[in-house]
Amino acid sequence: MFTSPYPLVLSLEERRELTAMVRSRTIAAGLAQRARVIVAIADGEPYTMLCTRLELSTTTLTRWRRRFEHYRLAGLHDAPRAGRGDRLMPALEAKILALTQQRPPAPLTHWTSRQVGARLKVSHMTVHRVWQRAGLQPHRLERYVASPDPEFEQKAADVIGLYLNPPEHAIVFCIDEKTAIQALDRRDPVLPLSPGRAERHGFEYIRHGSLSLYAALEVGTGRVEGMTAARHTSQEFVAFLDRVVATHSPRREIHLIADNFSAHKTKAVTAWLDAHPRVHMHYTPTYSSWLNQVELWFSKIERECIARGIFTSTVDLRRKLMQYIRAHNKHCHPFAWSYTDVTRRHRVAGS
Repeated sequence: MFTSPYPLVLSLEERRELTAMVRSRTIAAGLAQRARVIVAIADGEPYTMLCTRLELSTTTLTRWRRRFEHYRLAGLHDAPRAGRGDRLMPALEAKILALTQQRPPAPLTHWTSRQVGARLKVSHMTVHRVWQRAGLQPHRLERYVASPDPEFEQKAADVIGLYLNPPEHAIVFCIDEKTAIQALDRRDPVLPLSPGRAERHGFEYIRHGSLSLYAALEVGTGRVEGMTAARHTSQEFVAFLDRVVATHSPRREIHLIADNFSAHKTKAVTAWLDAHPRVHMHYTPTYSSWLNQVELWFSKIERECIARGIFTSTVDLRRKLMQYIRAHNKHCHPFAWSYTDVTRRHRVAGS
């Protein structure tokens, strides 16, 4: 197999940037592939295997390696094309950017390229080109939740510390409940997918009640302990805690990560914790359940089992949920969870 006579060395920052480019869904596909090539070469993958996997020639691999060695990350971008250059004046581009970042006249909520173009008497394609270069997307909206918890940093550090460096011989669980899972049946038969046509479900459905699913994700293995319940009260939560603790040695220390739901902090839960001194409860900061890894697993079961599922009764729903958990546990593995930028916490005024 053909390999390079000398290794390609990446700095930590370059590797981080290239990995982000490989995973990005917004950059050009060609740019992502070039980043993938550089990472693979740096990892020592033989050119023969790389050519087969990415369907590229050795000439192409060598070209982008040389470009990277000469220009580093900037060398992966396309070189300037021949033809007429951009004749947009910097002053006009600045006006477009400034107007876009201002509030549009009422009752509009955001600018469109045609509205900005009409206001400044330029083509809407010119506006679009300026937006692309600046990374402005007025049509998009992202939502966030600000945590007012004054102890956010301490609580977050406590949870992240359990992920990164759990106590020796202890076991860490992320625990929560997914409430109001509806047992929905369809009035019309499902039409299977076929070439050029997606699977189709009838619009009308029949409700057969709902269940709550309690789940405890073992952080070290990815294994899940589950239990369904008709309600999600403190009594059901305590019953689930008994079930989780019963599966492990009475001498083993257990750490539970949970959110601030009221049923997790009742007198019954406090009494249960007092009766089980080897169990330690760690609460995530207010409005920060994203720190709880079990939410990732809930998202997984929602996509793969619940969202498109057809359930003829709550009994059928319970059976399929537990069947999914058993199948998951046969091939489970821990989540590759990361919290990379601590500066991105959204704060409310005064916090």
